[in-house]
Amino acid sequence: MGMDLHAHLLGLEQALQQSTTRSDATRLAQLLAEDFVEYGASGNVWGSRAQVIDGLQDEVFAARRITEFAVKLLSKGVALVTYRCHRSGVGTSLRSSIWREEKGQWQMVFHQGTPAAPE
Repeated sequence: MGMDLHAHLLGLEQALQQSTTRSDATRLAQLLAEDFVEYGASGNVWGSRAQVIDGLQDEVFAARRITEFAVKLLSKGVALVTYRCHRSGVGTSLRSSIWREEKGQWQMVFHQGTPAAPE
């Protein structure tokens, strides 16, 4: 795995942390796979891309920052991303995402957030 993939997936994760992306249903549909599932740090489970897109339209946004970003290639065209997410006024969580490349485009198929102990 090259630095290009690391930088590319970091850019996609950072895009998903931005309020402009989170409120843009078309962009979210490009970034999230049709079979996307999320286990949120809140304890909620979102079983479909449509649920996530609908839910984010009413989100009260909190600025986020990514640290300790790492990528592990699981197989050709499938990568595991892990990092810490720091949300202003909310706290820190451990995040993991599985990204899959199809037709030259990377899409997130799975995401999990777990509350982290204070640093």
